[in-house]
Amino acid sequence: MRETRIEIDVLAGLDEIAPEAWDACACPEAVDGGRPHDPFTTHRFLQALETSNSVGAGTGWAPRHIIAKMDGQVIATAPLYAKGHSQGEYIFDHDWGFAFERAGGSYYPKLQIAVPFTPVTGRRFLVKPGLEEMGQSALVQGAVQLAAENHLSSVHVTFCTEAEAQAGGQMGLLQRVTDQFHWVNRGYADFDAFLADLSSRKRKNIRKERAQANAFGGRIVELTGSQIEPHHWDAVWTFYQDTGARKWGTPYLTRAFFDEAHATLRDDILLVLAERDGRYIAGALNFIGCETLFGRYWGCTEDHPCLHFELCYYRAIDYAIRNGLQRVEAGAQGPHKLARGYLPVHCHSLHWIADDSFRRAIEQYLQSERFAVTEDIEVMTAYGPFRKTRSEDE
Repeated sequence: MRETRIEIDVLAGLDEIAPEAWDACACPEAVDGGRPHDPFTTHRFLQALETSNSVGAGTGWAPRHIIAKMDGQVIATAPLYAKGHSQGEYIFDHDWGFAFERAGGSYYPKLQIAVPFTPVTGRRFLVKPGLEEMGQSALVQGAVQLAAENHLSSVHVTFCTEAEAQAGGQMGLLQRVTDQFHWVNRGYADFDAFLADLSSRKRKNIRKERAQANAFGGRIVELTGSQIEPHHWDAVWTFYQDTGARKWGTPYLTRAFFDEAHATLRDDILLVLAERDGRYIAGALNFIGCETLFGRYWGCTEDHPCLHFELCYYRAIDYAIRNGLQRVEAGAQGPHKLARGYLPVHCHSLHWIADDSFRRAIEQYLQSERFAVTEDIEVMTAYGPFRKTRSEDE
């Protein structure tokens, strides 16, 4: 019997692989023109990051994408980056880096299998259907070998699926658990049906917030695909800069990214914009998957009561219900989302640490962290906004 031979290539950019070859691994469900489960691992999204110089030289995100080939054909890929810092990841390991460097080690550069600046759960080991075990093993071994050969401290796989986390754990990678807040469609016919599932107090509060938000003195529009025009990105860029300056100092994405988005990503995008006196004064940018709406960026130039909740959370829920989507993922952070129908869920990541002593310390930390996160999720879910039974009201 002929031995199966897997070859690993490392690419310095997405322009070194045909979009069709990458997407056959990243989103085989969209091969006939449908929506991908995860628009962020498509060739077009990752290429837009590179073409716009949002990643690459000088950003601390150097593409080193891993490609696995069998008989000369690409069977698996992973978006891999050499990282010079821990910014834009949302699975925070800054303290790990500080501790390792205080002990005399060099934590950076490290390797990161991730979608830059995107705290969204999805497949990180992109493998053609039917070859999952073989392809994932090849990608993990390739990434670890690349780190070892270059004397790098670590490899991190962030916001992977639960199945990938379990498989990675069986291969000896450390498993980490964090949390986010997601909204789940329970088969609602409309937004009112969703409200009917909440306790009376929460239902009244949401109706009050929506009334306040929509009294800002203008109109709210939802735009996707060809409805999005170049001038809309001027407003989005302004909002993005405002939020970035307040939250993390320097925006991660360049202005050119939004031009690339207009050219190649409009069909994946939903813009929710608030317009007053002929000007856009607030907006939210979402990406559309075949089952999930992903909230990504929000910003404003005017402050109005509850407008953030309306554009980012309630309009997203309403859109998901109207379009038969199963979930809304509203991004990182936000216990305040709990009162608005978003419940805590586990997020998963995997980690390979080169130094044995450091690895043992991290492993002990992750065990304690996992217990604390799971306990927090149980407590927050118990205090969620939903009625305890369908017949119960408060």
